[in-house]
Parts: sequence; C-alpha cells; structure tokens
Amino acid sequence: MKMFLLFSHRLTSRQIEDAKSSLKVDKFIYLPENLQDLWSKIPPHIEDISPVLLPLKNFLKTNAKRDDFILIQGDFGATCNMVNFAKQNGFIPIYSTNKRVAKEYTDGNKLIKMSEFIHNIYRRF
Repeated sequence: MKMFLLFSHRLTSRQIEDAKSSLKVDKFIYLPENLQDLWSKIPPHIEDISPVLLPLKNFLKTNAKRDDFILIQGDFGATCNMVNFAKQNGFIPIYSTNKRVAKEYTDGNKLIKMSEFIHNIYRRF
C-alpha cells in the first residue's frame, strides 16, 4: 500500500511506524520538489486556487492508484479541495492527529511559547 504526502513537513519516525502498522503502508511518496514547493506555498491572495492545484491533481492521477492513501494537510481551502478530489478518484484521504504540548518560558521581557506536536493516529476525512 502506498501513501502520497500532500504535507509540508517530513514524516516523523512515529508517523512512519504508525502508517506501516495501522495502514499497512510500505511505500511513502513525497511530492517532486516543484510540487512540494507549490503545496507549501499556496498563494494567499488569489480567490480561486483550483488552477494552482491542477499540477498536484495531475501528479496523483498519473501516479496513485485506487485505495492508495493521500495524507493531506496544509492550507485549509487547498486541503478541502484535494480531499474532495481524492474521494472522487477512489483514493483514501487521511490526516495525522496530534497531541500538542505547549511550553512557555520567559527570556528577559519576552514570553516565548513553543509547541511540540506528537502524532497519535491517522484519521480518514
């Protein structure tokens, strides 16, 4: 089983192990660099992002097969659009659920807040 990654980060070892054990994924497909750049930088100033997403859809139509997993996380509108696309084409859209652990500390007059995200499970859209 393959998992295509519409995701702005690299998977953590915990996410990889969970995908292998719970979803039976044996191959992880990161986007080619140009498409990864496109997914990571969805333009915030245009109303209709459908044309922007066409290269991603063409990549998936060419490379993914029915029942392959598509991990989709990113810009909200782009995510909704790609989830609908995945469902219409027989792919399985999923996302990673995370527990957030926030830590705060002061450095002089600054309050610094750091968040750590810990993968829990994959969930279908």
